[in-house]
Amino acid sequence: MIGKIQCVAPTGDVCGEAATWSADENRVYWVDINRFLIHRMDVASRAVNSHLFDEPVVALSLTTGEGVLLVALGSKLILLDVESDAREDLDVQLPGAPSVRFNDGRADPNGAFWIGSMGNNVGPNGENLEVKDGLGKLFRYQAGGELEEVEAGIGIANTLCWSPDHSTFYFGDTLKNEIRAYTFDKTTSTIGAGTSHCAGIERGLPDGSTIDVDGYLWNCRFGGSCIVRIAPDGTVDRVIEMPVKNITTCCFGGPDLSLLYVTTASVAKAARDRLAGSLFAIETQTRGLPENRFKL
Repeated sequence: MIGKIQCVAPTGDVCGEAATWSADENRVYWVDINRFLIHRMDVASRAVNSHLFDEPVVALSLTTGEGVLLVALGSKLILLDVESDAREDLDVQLPGAPSVRFNDGRADPNGAFWIGSMGNNVGPNGENLEVKDGLGKLFRYQAGGELEEVEAGIGIANTLCWSPDHSTFYFGDTLKNEIRAYTFDKTTSTIGAGTSHCAGIERGLPDGSTIDVDGYLWNCRFGGSCIVRIAPDGTVDRVIEMPVKNITTCCFGGPDLSLLYVTTASVAKAARDRLAGSLFAIETQTRGLPENRFKL
């Protein structure tokens, strides 16, 4: 199931997040929330280039526009042309910012963008602040529309994934140590009531996830030095040990979507974690699903 684990970009991110694979470009994108950066790595050359912003960068999505990313900053959504660095505001502001900020987000199979929020734990210069529980929400956004609130009372919003048949939406609350499952209406991009899918795993707390072709969640465990593969019935299938403590997000990439790219964080790192904050790649014997795209 698991082959070599390799550090492919020792970028030293304070909080690396938002791993996103672009098959068209043969690139992997990710962010450093606290340094207000988007990184992109060309797989063939291993060259890493970065875009700098004026506030935390928290989530990314490919779009239906060539070379255009949807970027979630701490307080708003924008579009980024990755070659020219041109940026376009989408007139979508997070209510209550900067006391709260956006966090994990992904496009759904229909092209709507789902994003969670949390009490803001990043100061104006990237410094870490204490997280206040219960301030987070889950939102849905479709191009040209309004930011729609779907759920409230969340600690830290993380893990936004859809099952391979698009019938189930997975969403997590890091502070509750829980990932929930919701019915997903493929026609309307709406969800039903959530039920607990996987909770109480003792290895760290749930951060970002991706899903494979067999419907297994690969959940990154912040503080747990591992990735947990969770079966469709919510049981733990296996634990993938990682060489650093804080594992944040992952995505499948490579020519056959069998290479798992993993972001990590150097914040609150263990003394032995010389590679904390790096981007890792893991050879697997399974395959992921193509990235959903935000529909412009």
